[in-house]
Parts: sequence; C-alpha cells; structure tokens
Amino acid sequence: MIRVLLVHDACLVRSVLAEWLRRAPGLQVEDTPWRAAPSRVRSLCPDVCAADLDCGDRQGGPPLGDLCPPGTGGRPPALVVLASADRPGLLKRAAEAGALGFVDKAGSPDGLVRAIRCAAERERFVDASLGFGFLKAAQMPLTGRELSVLSLAADGASIAEIAGSLHLSHGTVRNYMAAITRKTGARNRIDAIRISQGEGWL
Repeated sequence: MIRVLLVHDACLVRSVLAEWLRRAPGLQVEDTPWRAAPSRVRSLCPDVCAADLDCGDRQGGPPLGDLCPPGTGGRPPALVVLASADRPGLLKRAAEAGALGFVDKAGSPDGLVRAIRCAAERERFVDASLGFGFLKAAQMPLTGRELSVLSLAADGASIAEIAGSLHLSHGTVRNYMAAITRKTGARNRIDAIRISQGEGWL
C-alpha cells in the first residue's frame, strides 16, 4: 500500500482528486491544504507527497521544503508535483527541491497515478507535455534561490521581510536582488519582476 498525501489549496479540486485517487488499487490517500501540510507530513509519514505548485496562501511560491522536513523518520516522502508548462520557474524550483514526478495539470488524472507509483519506487516520471516548460527552465538565468527572493519581492515583501522568510541577512538579500537585476537585464527591482512574470518565471 502506497501512502499518499495530496496537497492542494483549492478545496473542491483537492476533494474530487483525492476521491478519484482512492479508487486506484494500492493507494491510501489523505489530503490537505498547503498551510497544514508540514504537520500532516510529520503525523502521516507518507510515501509520496503529490502537491499542486500553485500555492494560494503563502508568499514566495510553494514551500516545497516543508514537504520533506528533517526528522520525519525513515526516508522522506517522494515528491510529485502538479505543474504547467507555462510556469518554467516553478518547474525549476521543484526540480531543485528534488521532485521525482512532474504531472501536467492539463493532462489526464491517470498520469498522476503513474507518477505516484513511479515516485514510490524512487523512479522519475515526467509528462511529455511539460518538455517545453523544462526547456524554458533550462534557459532561465535565475537560480532557485533567486526565484524565491524575487517571488517574495513580487508579493510586496520588503528586504527585511524577505530576509526573515528565507533566513538570510539583509545584505545577502540585497546581493541577490542586485544579481537578479543584472541577470534579467532589468533597470530595477520592479522591472525585474515585470520581466520575470512576463517570461513565466514567477
């Protein structure tokens, strides 16, 4: 039996998808919104976390590290993400977080079941339809950490707030912002946010 924790902020979508997954043989499925995911991971010790990359109530994008926290006991859960090809920045951050499964949100639910089974065996699964998104992700000039900083900035966070959220010094955040501005060819932080949103990096 594969223990699965489905993480999705849209209650209706999460409930319907979880019920659909429960019909698949060999899957034991629980579901949760993002805000409750860390505690559910610790209490359930799932084999696989299947998470939607669109995180509605958290600044700076999905906190994927919360799904594999230290001290969960045994090996951490394998990560499967629900993604879109037009959000290469999120694909890159999920890949850097160690995700094994990448499922196209516009695809069939069968792909999610296959991805969960592969991830449970510590095997990689990537929807072919996400190929263009990964190609764009490979061409991105920003690192995952820089994307995290810029995502928080795009949400209106100050230097101090970004530093607190990411456990960085103020100087380090300023250095990241300077690098982001240079790499994107932007005039300033606002321009860097505009460019990155236009490219689908955020």
